[in-house]
Amino acid sequence: MNDKDRDNDRASGKMPRRSVLGAAGLTTAAFGVGGLAGYGLGASESSGGAHPSKTRTEPSEHITEANKRAAAELPFTDRADFEDADRGWIASLEPGVVRDEDGNVVWDNDSYGFLSESRPSSVHPSLWRQSQLTSKQGLYEIASGFYQVRGLDLSHMTLIEGDSGIIVIDPLISKETAAAGLRLYREHRGDRPVTGVIYTHSHIDHFGGVQGVVDPETVDNGDCPVFAPRGFLEHAVSENIYAGTAMARRAAYMCGTALPRGPKGQVGSGLGQTTSTGTATLIPPTHEITHTGQEETLDGVRIVFQLTPDTEAPAEMNFYFPERRILCMAENATHTLHNLITLRGAQVRDAHAWAKHLTESINRYARHSDLVFSSHHWPVWGTERIVEYLTLQRDLYGYLHDQTLRMLNQGYVGAEIAERIQLPPALTKKWFTHGYYGSVSHNVKAIYQRYLGWFDGNPAHLWEHPPVEGAKRHVEAMGGADEVLGKAQKAYDEGDYRWAAQLGNYVIFADPDNTIAKHLQASTFEQLAYGVENATWRNFYLSGAHELRNGPFGTPTEVDQKNVLSALTVEQVFDAMALLVNGPKAWDTTAVIDWRFPEENRTHRSELSNGVLVHYDHHTGTELPSAEATVTLSRQTLIHHVLGDGDIGQAVNDGDITIDGDAGALKKLRGLFDQPDPNFGIVTPT
Repeated sequence: MNDKDRDNDRASGKMPRRSVLGAAGLTTAAFGVGGLAGYGLGASESSGGAHPSKTRTEPSEHITEANKRAAAELPFTDRADFEDADRGWIASLEPGVVRDEDGNVVWDNDSYGFLSESRPSSVHPSLWRQSQLTSKQGLYEIASGFYQVRGLDLSHMTLIEGDSGIIVIDPLISKETAAAGLRLYREHRGDRPVTGVIYTHSHIDHFGGVQGVVDPETVDNGDCPVFAPRGFLEHAVSENIYAGTAMARRAAYMCGTALPRGPKGQVGSGLGQTTSTGTATLIPPTHEITHTGQEETLDGVRIVFQLTPDTEAPAEMNFYFPERRILCMAENATHTLHNLITLRGAQVRDAHAWAKHLTESINRYARHSDLVFSSHHWPVWGTERIVEYLTLQRDLYGYLHDQTLRMLNQGYVGAEIAERIQLPPALTKKWFTHGYYGSVSHNVKAIYQRYLGWFDGNPAHLWEHPPVEGAKRHVEAMGGADEVLGKAQKAYDEGDYRWAAQLGNYVIFADPDNTIAKHLQASTFEQLAYGVENATWRNFYLSGAHELRNGPFGTPTEVDQKNVLSALTVEQVFDAMALLVNGPKAWDTTAVIDWRFPEENRTHRSELSNGVLVHYDHHTGTELPSAEATVTLSRQTLIHHVLGDGDIGQAVNDGDITIDGDAGALKKLRGLFDQPDPNFGIVTPT
């Protein structure tokens, strides 16, 4: 049999698939969701007729046995990651708890103490291992003068000792956790000032804690430069403002922030433990990295930068310390398969570009490196190991991209490709290719989406009913809610949890008050969670179960809107305002307003018509129709009193806003704004 015939037979299902985990009995689909124990379970494996539970369920025998098989098949004798994760430990924060100024706990790493116990049957063995590694906390020396603070947030903070102070790389999410990490460093290395900050990319866990390590005045005075890749501010702000409410709500599911910690609850998020809930801040960068090969010397430390746009973030960069043979890979290479689209939502990342940038990293830097570190997980030492690590990471993204496109061009849709794709054994036998954070399944669908969008080409899917209307019709067609729930219970008893979840979802969206359906669905989600290797899938399942049993928990982690909003440009403010306009309510309303910003010596015009708010600079000499009103104010006043929740009338009385012309124009515009809902339904209809 030649390679082509073998490939075709595998794709058609004629040949048994080799486990992508390098062990018999777990299928490609299993790794596709991060190793879902229980795949392949059939009707013969009855659980004895479980019934919907009002409380959290125990793992079924299907999940228990599948997890046992995984534990026997995975290479747990390989302890290299534990040795690397412990290397250079100096001290831990004791206790491992961080509070805000009001005494509220914003981080509690001690709550993961249960991970030191034997693995329970309610957690996939591979995920239990990963969580043991990511829960390690403290100050670590990774090379002379290079230190990391780990286990105080989702991400790590790296500190590099320069001639006169320290350079901080990626100061966590919250200013409270970043400040705690800096204190821990200073307790053991002295009270060195922060002489520079580097943001590796535009995600909030890499800049949100900046005001915990340096104050804005120090930056404004030029005493602490802040470096970031080109496009950082645009993407950092837009992600947290434009779709920020929806992303934050879904991020609570993804990271399991509101879940109880424990063997049947949240055990981590694969990339770190979870997100801190302190104050997220932002100081705009003072220096921009614009091209690969750009060199900067910061506090006596020479750094060579590699710009890597459209990889893990739209604005991201790696960098190399040539005198020390040390490479920082930002978040482009970590000890997991990463996301090409996160479950919280984001722009689809470019797997092809990601692989190409990793090739460049290998050839430019890795072959001349003795240490590679990232802003998550633990470093890798030794040139040979570094090259292997980055090469396999590169091949992981490249393979997913190329094979998805191959099957896409054969007519398979994203969901089909996700079930069919097989990773080569050289990739699957390494722990750092496992899907703890991203997964083969949803990454393949992301690649499909990037190239072909949401529509799979089948006209039957072009204009389907929305969830509630579709669910009502499905339930009616299957004979009513009781009949559907009977089928769902049967699927649950047989270990077919995917089908049970689909059936339960129909009933809940057709009848949101059906308590039996909610309890059965919650139990189904819990079984799916107990058997999955992917931490974010586990957190989604458990969060859905939690809300079905207890009601919505909302959005536990919120960005400090005033702080982040303050970094918006005038254009971004009006872009954000346009997203608040209630279109149908504004259909018949027109409003033309000129906005004067004396400190910027500019006038910006906004026009509302047909439910759309457009805006542009009003250049001197341009002939435009007269405005209804001219509003004079500062950019910060615009952010707080117009976009935000400030009192416009009070601002006018205080002289912060002056209005020439129709004094009611501003009130008319703001009266058309809708406010986002941070508590919208996810497992129940909105």
